[in-house]
Amino acid sequence: MGDDLFQTQRPEPLPEPSPDASHGDFRLRPLAARMRPSNLAEYVGQTHILGPGCLLRRAIEADRIQSLIFYGPPGTGKTSLAQIIAGHTKNRFERLSGVESNVADMRRVLATAANRLENTGQPTLLFIDEIHRFNKSQQDVLLPDVESGVIRLVGATTHNPFFFVNSPLVSRSQIFELRPLTEEEILALFERALKDEKRGLGFRPIAADPEALRHLSRVADGDARKALNALEIAALTTPPSADGVVRITLDVAEQSIQKKAIVYDGDGDAHYDTASAFIKSMRGSDPDAALYWLAKMIHAGEDPRFITRRVMICAAEDVGLADPMALVLANAAHSAAEFVGWPEARIPIAEAVIYIATANKSNTAILSIDAALEDIRQGRTLPVPESLRDGHYAGAKRLGHGQGYQYAHDHPDHFVAQDYLGAAKRYYKPTDQGTEKKIAERLERWRALAAQELKNSGKKE
Repeated sequence: MGDDLFQTQRPEPLPEPSPDASHGDFRLRPLAARMRPSNLAEYVGQTHILGPGCLLRRAIEADRIQSLIFYGPPGTGKTSLAQIIAGHTKNRFERLSGVESNVADMRRVLATAANRLENTGQPTLLFIDEIHRFNKSQQDVLLPDVESGVIRLVGATTHNPFFFVNSPLVSRSQIFELRPLTEEEILALFERALKDEKRGLGFRPIAADPEALRHLSRVADGDARKALNALEIAALTTPPSADGVVRITLDVAEQSIQKKAIVYDGDGDAHYDTASAFIKSMRGSDPDAALYWLAKMIHAGEDPRFITRRVMICAAEDVGLADPMALVLANAAHSAAEFVGWPEARIPIAEAVIYIATANKSNTAILSIDAALEDIRQGRTLPVPESLRDGHYAGAKRLGHGQGYQYAHDHPDHFVAQDYLGAAKRYYKPTDQGTEKKIAERLERWRALAAQELKNSGKKE
């Protein structure tokens, strides 16, 4: 990109168009709404589902669209794509909102769609924004007409539909995930908006520095709506220079968007995806990545208890007995965070995160307990050996309970080989990592003594 790529100034600045029927009301709409694409050629982004030969593009071009659910972060083009599909397939476009609409609105639209299909043969594409906001009963209202083909449903949601949309509706729909736009894709939108005289900002002379546009594209976090509206703020609030040109510099861009927009919803994908990346970074022994994801959660206002619970789980599951101090430190960080609160809580939490990320790793704790639980679930229940049963009540001796039990502390090294399970089982398999290497050595010696005792007693291991 050259330095003059986004230059739209002219030798003689054009006057702003007067607010007439063709421009006035339209120009009052936000730039993002004015620049909404009207066809696939104008649509920017989502090449993984709309690129040449991709399923969704082929279905649109062949008019073989059935019901769809689009999910992804704000500003990724869900509504625009639904309108393009309706226009391309010659469907009547109807729109409802999961926030504002009710069952009566739904039934009215569905009845109209049925009449339209019967009388004119024109199908209806019903776009429902924020479909996850409808409760189960409201979503169920759609099922008969989706099933019969009265409507082609396009639902849009920022939440994972597999968790927030009814299973019957999901099973009748194709699910497409829309991704945040890349910086290059947002820059392409800027270029178009600055040149478009009818819908964009091309009606006024603007000179935008490439680094300013790059900054806006970067801090918008893939949200085209946020990026375009920030560009409009910069263009409309910056006084023109002596030659009548509005110059958007890096300083102007920084003021127009002010703060990096963190994509982080408290109960949706970004929330759980960030937590997942946080845990996997600690497990993967990358303290830098773990600290970044921790910082993102802190900046987004995450509950410190949610963070410290994940830290404690990771300490037990992924570090475990390779370094038992990890769980101690994680629990201490949890207590300290509750005691001191934000912003100081970030310090003990970060200390625990760094310790866990750099500690020796072993997942034997979770593997061992899960193996034992699986035996129980499969019905492999074992009776308690007679020697281990409670012998502290009257009549226990007559039943033989507790007889033959040997007190470990009465023996050398506080260990005695005896049968504690009634069957040979090996749930715990220690690794050679950190502290667990010493545990493995002790356990190997004890198990060898136990095996010898079983052999001497004539039992099979």
